[in-house]
Amino acid sequence: MRFAFTDDQLAFRDAVRDVLRAHCSTAEVRAAWSREHGRTPKAWHALADMGVLDALGSESAGGLGLGEVDVVLILEESGRVALPEPIVETMLVGAPLGLVRPPHSISVVAPEAPLGVWSDTAESVVTLAADGMRVHALGDITPLRPRHSVDGGRRLFDFDEPARVPDRPLADVVFAFRRMAFGTAAQLCGLTDTMVAMTVDYAKERRQFGVPIGSFQAVKHHLADARTALEFARPLVYRAAASLAANDPDAGLHVSMAKTYASDAAMLSARAALQCHGAIGYTTEHDLHLFMKRAWALAASWGDARWHRTRIADAILVPPR
Repeated sequence: MRFAFTDDQLAFRDAVRDVLRAHCSTAEVRAAWSREHGRTPKAWHALADMGVLDALGSESAGGLGLGEVDVVLILEESGRVALPEPIVETMLVGAPLGLVRPPHSISVVAPEAPLGVWSDTAESVVTLAADGMRVHALGDITPLRPRHSVDGGRRLFDFDEPARVPDRPLADVVFAFRRMAFGTAAQLCGLTDTMVAMTVDYAKERRQFGVPIGSFQAVKHHLADARTALEFARPLVYRAAASLAANDPDAGLHVSMAKTYASDAAMLSARAALQCHGAIGYTTEHDLHLFMKRAWALAASWGDARWHRTRIADAILVPPR
């Protein structure tokens, strides 16, 4: 059995990394906070032209026919740059279910959390509920009401959902929820990697008492703990990708484990980065807050660590004899 990514998968990741470096700099992410529709159109259309957004779509419908393992590194890259785009929704849910053809996008609304992300620019808004999935054309749910988000790069909206029977069965709700949680976990790994790298670079340059603060044991411990948490989370995210691709009966459990550890790693790295940066880290002028606030938002999305731990406990609980 091979436990490494193939050369093609790594090349695909590298190509996406180059595109994101070219079109999704921190300056572009910062600009998305104040831009009317809060997105990075050059990056989005470049990804669509590469076939990234339709990677999981069927070949008969014009997609690449790939699986979750083929795109997990790409999702991680999107988190690494805090891409302000609905890549998880469109790539993992919209394309494989035939709900959208890129470069159009969708907005997916979680059960009991009636807030859509980037809904104002979506082709359709998909709501998940206990009785099934509903697919709404954007014109059917207006007016959209903007809501404040801790992360200005994730535009949030709520709306009054029209009452009607589900368009798709409960199985599609399970499909969408698992992939949203998995994709978010992969992005959290990328965010964690960036925050750790930013803090390492800062610790090399910032000096106190005549030496770089990176030479202090307390700083080393913070960074080592954050890096260790990331290295524990990544394999679980990769296993979740493999489980989803193989339709493993335990895929839901594996996704919960991935989201739990990825959320923990991101929250830990955000705290460590903020503490090591000191006062400069609290300012909106510093790029750290772009990644830290995205981590806070995604860690709470599609089930936080506590919620997924409860699911894990329920799955492994052995009744008393």
